[in-house]
Amino acid sequence: MTNTNVMEKPQTIELFEELESQVRSYIRSFPTVFTKAKGYRLWDDAGKEYIDFFAGAGSLNYGHNHPVLKQKVIDYMMEDGVVHSLDMATKAKADFLQRFVDVILKPRGMNHKVMFPGPTGTNSVEAALKIARKTTGRDTIMCFTNAFHGMTMGSLSITGNAMKREGAGVALHNSVFMPYDGYFGEDVDTVEYVEAMLQDNGSGVDKPAAIILETVQGEGGINVSSFEWMKRIEELCRRHDILLIVDDVQMGCGRTGTFFSFEKAGIEPDIICLSKSIGGFGLPFALTLLRPELDIWKPGEHNGTFRGNNLSFVAATEALNFWADTKLTEKIERQAEQIQEALEDAVKAYPKLKGSARGRGFIQGIAFEVEGVADQISTEAFKRGLILETSGVESQVLKVMPPLTIDDKGLNEGLELLRQSVRAVHDQLEG
Repeated sequence: MTNTNVMEKPQTIELFEELESQVRSYIRSFPTVFTKAKGYRLWDDAGKEYIDFFAGAGSLNYGHNHPVLKQKVIDYMMEDGVVHSLDMATKAKADFLQRFVDVILKPRGMNHKVMFPGPTGTNSVEAALKIARKTTGRDTIMCFTNAFHGMTMGSLSITGNAMKREGAGVALHNSVFMPYDGYFGEDVDTVEYVEAMLQDNGSGVDKPAAIILETVQGEGGINVSSFEWMKRIEELCRRHDILLIVDDVQMGCGRTGTFFSFEKAGIEPDIICLSKSIGGFGLPFALTLLRPELDIWKPGEHNGTFRGNNLSFVAATEALNFWADTKLTEKIERQAEQIQEALEDAVKAYPKLKGSARGRGFIQGIAFEVEGVADQISTEAFKRGLILETSGVESQVLKVMPPLTIDDKGLNEGLELLRQSVRAVHDQLEG
């Protein structure tokens, strides 16, 4: 009798359903087995080609398997370079630190200390919350409606999505939510609202250790804050001796056009959280940037086994060359106008879907008032060879997030597939 190993079964979706936890999510939206990726394209085991407007949820700003980044990683491995090092000193880490200071921090007049908190975005956020509390002696963190900051306990406590919060299984404490820019509509000044809560001894709102914000709430529905709003939040923080944390995990590394998403607002955050595309190649990597006076950690007070991912250091160092000049930013700004025009045209062409275009840079989308439309368009797009995710608490926003390196041909092909998908859903509803 032959003993058949379950892993010898064909790589079908059924295998994942049999062996993998119910917690899996993206596989449900994109039910195929991917086998190859290059640039802005993916291929599955049937040979079907897809244009990627998802970019690893923002982890692949430079596309899949960028040849220069790939070769750097391969060369490092072939030379038996150190791969795992905890927080010991390695040449790969030294090269990254120096390059990050020279290309990113110094040109922007920043002197933040660089902390390696662990390999994911939520690690970076957890470190930010801990050091804010440690330095101020206060335990409350002020956050915003529709925020998403990660899936560990501290990050969940400042995340607005009810479904994700319920996954914690326990009460989440030490946070207070305030309305994000535009939450009550254009006529309500939410900065004034926050100020009133802080000044009124009867509001029940204690002075927080920090205010944490996303400049664009990607997972929350592509809610865009104005530069003026960001600046006024910063001024409020200074008046009340509150630290300002910017979670740039998804919006950083050029997603909105500039390396940091807050640059055009002219603000100077005390703490900045980076992950996703800071690793360059889709490898796990995260940073927490701290003003020097906040760096009062005791050795080992915050650590993680994989904070010394040297393959990420190598790829990240090379990826910083994209920011040595303004060429990529100029390209993003030019193509962002194409994306915006395509989305606005789709909204105008199919008014019965009740859509509205929103976003900034290479994080744009359409919010639909008609229930289920965004998910239906995502499904239609996938059938046509375009990968698009949705966002928002009701999955009501179609999210367009191509790699920053996509060429005009790929962008136009993807936008045409998007138009076809919107039209298909509209016609189905009409029929």
